[in-house]
Amino acid sequence: MTKNSPMAIRGLYAITPDETDTARLLEICKMALAGGATILQYRNKRVSGEQALEQAQALLAMCRGYRVPLIINDDVELATKLDADGVHLGIDDGDITAARKELGAGKIIGASCYNNLGLAQQAARLGADYVAFGACFPSSTKPHAPRADMTLFQQARELGVPIVAIGGITLDNAASVISAGADALAVIGALWNAADIKTQANQFNQLFS
Repeated sequence: MTKNSPMAIRGLYAITPDETDTARLLEICKMALAGGATILQYRNKRVSGEQALEQAQALLAMCRGYRVPLIINDDVELATKLDADGVHLGIDDGDITAARKELGAGKIIGASCYNNLGLAQQAARLGADYVAFGACFPSSTKPHAPRADMTLFQQARELGVPIVAIGGITLDNAASVISAGADALAVIGALWNAADIKTQANQFNQLFS
């Protein structure tokens, strides 16, 4: 982490599903947090405007109760409005330097680096607090995402920032990604599609013990 970052990036990094029913979204996220998710990212491609604000506000209040950071996907303006804990940016989602100026020194900024070490090196130079590589495995969320080789995690160690793995991660393959050097596992389908979300979250986090 950079010296100003308020919270560590390690463990289960839960990314919200595209859920339009706000009550349902809050219900399942509470299960994940109760199970030990250490970071929650609000990402919902099916809502916008007032509903996105409503959902994110409610999730932020919930995350505060669990002392877990809420990261907003792609939207610096929403993160600023909420005073959320940070933002996650893809390659087309804005400039890290501009986001830092907008959010301030104490917020978390993460960057998607896909399968590209050069992007990770640039993101770290610009002040990103963590970098994310993926897809590590075939992903139903982003089926056409480029595959990230496991060697990237060791190569990125020199950057001195936490490394997040994303894409097709399940309980069956997660240990191999942690062994490769991932500090956190960003999970969508394998978490929210589980019969018992709280237990599933707990099992992911136990992999880091």
